[in-house]
Amino acid sequence: MDKRVYLLTIVSFVVGMVELIIGGILDLVAADLNVSLGKAGLLITIFSLVFAITAPILMIVTAKFERKRLMLFFLLLFSLSNLVVAFSSVYSMLFVGRMLSAASGSLLIILCLTIAANIGSEKHRGRAIGFVSMGISGSIVLGVPIGLVLGNTFGWRAPFLFIVLLTLLSMVGVYFFMDKVQPKPQVPIKEQINSLKESKIFLAHSTTFLFMAGHTILYAYFTPFVKETMGISGSWLSVIYFVFGIAAVSGGGIGGTISDRFGTKRTMLTTLILFAASIFILPFTTSIWPIFIIVMIIWGMMSWAITPALQSYLIESAPATADIQQSLNNSALHFGIAFGSFIGSIVIEQAHVEQNAFAGGVLISFSIITILISMSKTAVTRKHKAIYK
Repeated sequence: MDKRVYLLTIVSFVVGMVELIIGGILDLVAADLNVSLGKAGLLITIFSLVFAITAPILMIVTAKFERKRLMLFFLLLFSLSNLVVAFSSVYSMLFVGRMLSAASGSLLIILCLTIAANIGSEKHRGRAIGFVSMGISGSIVLGVPIGLVLGNTFGWRAPFLFIVLLTLLSMVGVYFFMDKVQPKPQVPIKEQINSLKESKIFLAHSTTFLFMAGHTILYAYFTPFVKETMGISGSWLSVIYFVFGIAAVSGGGIGGTISDRFGTKRTMLTTLILFAASIFILPFTTSIWPIFIIVMIIWGMMSWAITPALQSYLIESAPATADIQQSLNNSALHFGIAFGSFIGSIVIEQAHVEQNAFAGGVLISFSIITILISMSKTAVTRKHKAIYK
C-alpha cells in the first residue's frame, strides 16, 4: 500500500477530531460564555450540518485545482478557524468559528478519501480507504476523551489550540512528503446530480445516514448512559471512552481488509447485523462489567468497519462519479450525526437514556434493509446488461 496513505490518515485524524472534541467540555464552555448547556450543544449540531452541506459544494468548486496545493491552503484555513474558536470571548464568535472550521474541514476529509482511493493499486483500494476511515473514526471517537482531559486540565480552549498545533505539523508533512496530485477530469454537475437518481446509489447513501444516526442517538449521550445505568464517572468514564475509541479505530482498518478479501457486499451486511445486535444488547449488559466491555467493543468496531466497504461499493457502482459519491456519502454521514443527536435529545427527555440504545438499534436495522435493496438493484442491473449483451 502507498505510504502516502498513512500521511492522509494522520491529516484525517487531526481534522476529524474537532467535530466532537467539544462534546466532553460543553459544561465548561457553557459556564465560561454564560450560555445554557443546550445552547452549547448546538455547537456540535451546527458543525455537523455545515460539514454535510459544504463538502459536496466545495468539491465541485475546487474540482480543477491541484490537490496538494488545495490541501495545504485549506489546512491553513482550518488552523485559522480553530484559532478563532480558541480565542472566542462571546458565543456568537465561537459559533462562527465552528462553522468556518466545519466548512474547511469538510473538503479536507474528502480530499483525504479521494486521494487515498486513487494513488494506490486497485486491489488495495479498500484497505487505503479503510486506513483513512480509521483516521476519521479515531478522531471522532477519541475527540471526546481528548477534549475531556485537556479541557478539565487546562481549560476548554486548550483542545482547540492543540488542534491548531497538530494542523500546522500536518501542513509540514503534506508539504515535504506528499507529491503533487492532479485532479481528475470534472464530471458535469448535472451528471453528478443525476447519479443520485439511481436507486442503488441513493439507497447506499441512505444506509450511511441511517446507521450513523442510529449510532449517534446513543453515542452522543453515552456519558449519561454510563453514569445512570452503571454509576460510573470521572477517570473511569475516560477509560471507557478510550477503549471504545481503540475499538472503533481498529474497526476501520479491519473493515477495509475484510472488504478487500471477502467483497464489499458481504462485509457491509455482516457488519450492519453485528452493529444492530450489539447496540440492542448493550443496555442488558450494564450489570455485568466483562460482558458490557465485550459488547461495547463490538459496537465500537462495527460502527466504522462498514465505512471502507460502503465507500468501495459506491466506487464500484458509480465509477464515473466516484469522487462526488464519496463527498455525498460523507455528507450523509454528518447529516446522520446531526439527526441522531437531535433524536437522541428527544428520547432522553421523553423517556430514559436506556431507550436511546433501542431507538438507535431500530435505525440501524432500517439501514440493513436499505443496503439489501441497493444490492438487489445492482444484481438486477447486471442481469439486464448480460441479457442485452
